[in-house]
Amino acid sequence: MAFKFDKKLEFKPGQFIMAWLPGVGEKPFSLADNDLIVVKRVGAFTSRLFELKEGDYLWIRGPYGNGFIPKGRNIALIAGGIGIPPLYALAKHYGGSFEEITLIYGARSKNEFAMLDVERYVDEVVLTTDDGSLGRKCFPTDVLNEMKDEFDQVYTCGPEVMMAKVLEIMNFENVQVSAERYMKCGIGVCGSCALGKYLVCKDGPVFEGKQLIETELGKFKRSPDGRILKI
Repeated sequence: MAFKFDKKLEFKPGQFIMAWLPGVGEKPFSLADNDLIVVKRVGAFTSRLFELKEGDYLWIRGPYGNGFIPKGRNIALIAGGIGIPPLYALAKHYGGSFEEITLIYGARSKNEFAMLDVERYVDEVVLTTDDGSLGRKCFPTDVLNEMKDEFDQVYTCGPEVMMAKVLEIMNFENVQVSAERYMKCGIGVCGSCALGKYLVCKDGPVFEGKQLIETELGKFKRSPDGRILKI
């Protein structure tokens, strides 16, 4: 579901905000636009968000972090699941910097896409589903592997396993990754979002592919209490 604010923020595509609901908690969300976030219902916080009505308050901090850097002429946006928001923002706000934009967007099934109006800002859309219910029955990375020589820059956001595969296909070259880790503070104090030697909230969330060579991206993450969890 898309949530639109009544005020516009100054942001760079790829940056995120911390959203707070008193008595419920605080969570990070990538900005899809200067007044827009896209949310999937997955837990107590997002369930409470879905109960909000027009005119209700949502407290936010930010925008935080580093955004995408426009590079290349023929680019690919590789999105998985709810990873579309920052790539949508990139296409909308930086689209004039590129000659051609191809969106390769995958989800488990046809009901799990959050398309927004992305078709307005890209030249080609390739959809994939795990179950074959829409588009090609494959993964976005399968399509990238077929088309990789057509692109001089790749931007990606989605499940870590998918993004790790994107980096492998591109040999960590000419790739910008919007990473995700558990966050508490969002400003580089608590260390909860550590990714290798980096803090995602401060050094990211957007990283150049080469920065991630020696990190655990796609291998393991940490739970809120610091335990290592295999991805």
